[in-house]
Amino acid sequence: MDLRQMEYLVALADERQFTRAAQLVGVSQSGLSAAVRSLEEELGASLFTRTTRRVEPTEAGLALLPHARSMLAQAAAGRDAVVRATRALSGSLRVGSEQCLGVVDVTTLLERFHRRYPQVEIHFAQAGSHDLLARVREGDLDVAFVATTEHLGPLSQTVLGSEPLVLVCAPEHPLAARGRVDWADLSGQEFVDFDPSWGARPVNDATCAAHGVHRRVRCSVNDVHTLLELVDRGLGIALVPRHVAAKPQAERLVTLALPEGGAPSWTVSVVTGRWDSAASAAPQLLELLADAPACRGVDVVRPEGETAGVEVVAEVR
Repeated sequence: MDLRQMEYLVALADERQFTRAAQLVGVSQSGLSAAVRSLEEELGASLFTRTTRRVEPTEAGLALLPHARSMLAQAAAGRDAVVRATRALSGSLRVGSEQCLGVVDVTTLLERFHRRYPQVEIHFAQAGSHDLLARVREGDLDVAFVATTEHLGPLSQTVLGSEPLVLVCAPEHPLAARGRVDWADLSGQEFVDFDPSWGARPVNDATCAAHGVHRRVRCSVNDVHTLLELVDRGLGIALVPRHVAAKPQAERLVTLALPEGGAPSWTVSVVTGRWDSAASAAPQLLELLADAPACRGVDVVRPEGETAGVEVVAEVR
């Protein structure tokens, strides 16, 4: 068993489907499937049961999973220890992120950065994507993880991934029994949505307008869990990224796919301003991002310029 096989095992166990797991580890779906089969042959046991819709770990797979996670954690800790011993880094780091981005786990990224560079002072905060972009433009932040492709101006952007938006509603809502919805079904409905500074809100507004959906946003929130609770309590329906609908807080809610024609997507990017690479810790953070499973294969932009020291604003999952 090697580390790559363990990485594939963990990704497939977490995602429960080959397509997304392959995207996370940066290989083709066929490559992932072949690697898992090879591991099963090596161990002489089936690690997953496969159906046309879902993949589930077997008892053998569940038994191996904690050991796989431990191997990956120990390997990362070993690499971090070497970096810590050979590359001293101090100063501060400024990063920003919208909440619950899904495509990238910023808290884990910051944990690993701190483990590698304990002398760097990290300032952590979070805000809506449009507010974060303004702070990067003003030089208050060096790096921001955002869920918008608008209003970038001169900023450098690297797309990390995307996923579809879905509709969530309380099980008592009339739409819950439909199984599927058309755009016309959403017209006149009351919605719970994010504050306009969040990346999803302009996407939702533009999509509804494009399909002639006249809606009333009854509640605007700045917190994912509050949004899900308001939907659960019947105050409206909501358009959210697919990973939000999969949260434990959404377990009671009904998730419906939007019509295929013109369905919006949630796109997550890392955005950078201009900073002096000789004085900033931001390049070291971006190096870790390029090595993160969900972002492997992404060519991370490393701008050069003149910007003083570095703060962090990040995601809570």
